[in-house]
Amino acid sequence: MPLALLALALGTFGIGTTEFVIMGLLPEVAAGLGVPISDAGHLVSAYAAGVVVGAPLLAGATVKLPRRPVLMALMAVFALGNLASALAPGITSLMVVRFLTGLPHGAFFGLASVTAAAMVSRERRATAVARVFLGLTIANVVGVPLATLLGQAAGWRATFAVVGGIGVVALVAVAAFVPAAEPTATGKGALRGEVATLRRPQVVLSLAAVIFGFGAMFACYSYVTPMLTEVGGFSTAAVTLMLAVVGLGMTAGSVLGGRAADRAPLATLCVCLVALAGVLVSFVVTVHHPVLAVLSLFGAGMFSLALGPAIQTRILDLAGDAPTMASAAIQSASNIANSLGAWLGGMVIAAGLGYLAPTLVGAALAVVGLAVLALSGGLELRLRRREANAALALA
Repeated sequence: MPLALLALALGTFGIGTTEFVIMGLLPEVAAGLGVPISDAGHLVSAYAAGVVVGAPLLAGATVKLPRRPVLMALMAVFALGNLASALAPGITSLMVVRFLTGLPHGAFFGLASVTAAAMVSRERRATAVARVFLGLTIANVVGVPLATLLGQAAGWRATFAVVGGIGVVALVAVAAFVPAAEPTATGKGALRGEVATLRRPQVVLSLAAVIFGFGAMFACYSYVTPMLTEVGGFSTAAVTLMLAVVGLGMTAGSVLGGRAADRAPLATLCVCLVALAGVLVSFVVTVHHPVLAVLSLFGAGMFSLALGPAIQTRILDLAGDAPTMASAAIQSASNIANSLGAWLGGMVIAAGLGYLAPTLVGAALAVVGLAVLALSGGLELRLRRREANAALALA
């Protein structure tokens, strides 16, 4: 089991690296292809669009197939996409390839989470899912900085080639260590049941909480560099180290959030959103103090990523025997959150409210996410009371 989880985490490590490294290599990509950096920036959106589109489509298309071959196929598409990115002759072809590379992202995360949860007892599901997500957080701490340095030294094409190699290794590891498993769903109505799960009010509310919760972090994180340099007075070298602190916080949050979510997923989500809102509000003050700023960034990373295993576990509980599409939809929701948070943060800066305004936008989004969870919890409590009353009536 540890080797199986490690194989899945290696896949999420590669996916996390390719998703975020492009942001640090935009100047090199733009210069290499002879286009403005604004045009190169569309590569980020192309990958995100691939994630949003591919997550539900591929999850639905493969729901009746055995899990291990599907995971291998998804990783193969990811590896080929990165290798093709290294060979793309122009910005248009690279944009198409980046869109295609993003297609297996959400489906892999969703199916990997379902597979990991199925390998352990019910009370340890969140911990298993957290170990799979650990690859994503380690990518932010180690993978992205090293891949960025490689791209700056040897060219951006070398970075995509290496990430493609990581995908190949992950594919081999999945084939070797992930146990064979039956399809997530079988029978004529399998796909219909998966789609029906996405229409359940509780699942919709949980996905909305993902959008607002992760959107809270991205509203701040998208503009953290100008916050630190223009407001906090930090050097660009110090900013690099402080971004690594965010990654360390994410790693801690993934581990601790998994353990907490094993006991109470909904309570873990609520506590994390309250804490995240508090940290984001406090950053208006702490950004001016080096030690406090580091603590705030660590806390923001920790409480935001602790949401991951908790929301995944809650979705598994709510989806019942049709969890694949709902699990994959979490990745679509998180990419929508990325766009929403960055857009709202940019709006308040453009309105002249200053570089720190996005932190308050993030805090507001966290509060909205908390309200959504409160509604979800209220509906759940009402349903339990109704079931209890029905049981008493039958008795």
